[in-house]
Amino acid sequence: MESNLSPTDPRGTDTAGPTPLALLGLGAMGGALARSWLEAGHPLTVWNRTPSRAEPMVAAGATLAATAAEAVAAADLVVVCLLDHASVRATLAGVDPAGKDLVDLTTGTPAEARAGAAWAAERGARFLAGGVLAIPPMIGVPGAGGSVLYSGSRELFAAHRDTLAVPAATGYVGADPGFAALHDVALLSAMTSMFAGISHAFALIRGEDIAPGAFAALLTDWLVAMAPAAHRAAAQLESGDYRSGVASTLAMQVAGAPTLLRTAAEQGVSTELLLPYLALMERRLADGHGDESTTGLIDLLTA
Repeated sequence: MESNLSPTDPRGTDTAGPTPLALLGLGAMGGALARSWLEAGHPLTVWNRTPSRAEPMVAAGATLAATAAEAVAAADLVVVCLLDHASVRATLAGVDPAGKDLVDLTTGTPAEARAGAAWAAERGARFLAGGVLAIPPMIGVPGAGGSVLYSGSRELFAAHRDTLAVPAATGYVGADPGFAALHDVALLSAMTSMFAGISHAFALIRGEDIAPGAFAALLTDWLVAMAPAAHRAAAQLESGDYRSGVASTLAMQVAGAPTLLRTAAEQGVSTELLLPYLALMERRLADGHGDESTTGLIDLLTA
């Protein structure tokens, strides 16, 4: 992802000079965000439910607000990074955000982001939701691979693009405020399933005279080689054609599944990570789709 660019974004940037901002929440991620903005020279007002957690930020130049309302009043750009959206609601209760630019980086669901946008709009604030695709050590480190996807007010994103790009590369994914969370959770879901496969693979070789490090090299190369399957699935979803050019059909994959299960049994490894996916393949095959790719499983999941 290119930092600060999206094909659908309006061009825009912060006004000249570092932008003052307020940050609500100084947990692991909030603290990393605060440090990145302070190091970049942005005047920063911070608030945290436990004030002692703000001490390192104050020592680095931040101003500590006694209340969330005081922090919001201190800057036009307000970033929220709390534990969950229940914490966001409790923190902002009674706060007047009128005329503010509110950016919510709290991890949550699309519906929670849309509710936050509605709350802000009713009170005269612009709203942007963010999905953070990074862990705290990646924040503020150029080239670390972290990024934040944003959705909601295009105007807000354009106005503060440079400031938002300080902690990590940015991307704008749409005016629907729920889209950043949806992208975030979809990517995390794919990651979770990949980790499940990695766990099963290592379980199979555990106890054998196979060095995990050597196997890991093979495994990562294999996963990289398989990654373009995502592009093929996307093309098939867009065309509606799950059959043309399929090299490994659903029927072929179902036929090969017993070998996976027998090998797991021989190695004394549970099949609980494999069985749900194999069951979906068998259902799709039973419905007469054996000549398709596995893209049709998406239809089962969304039926």
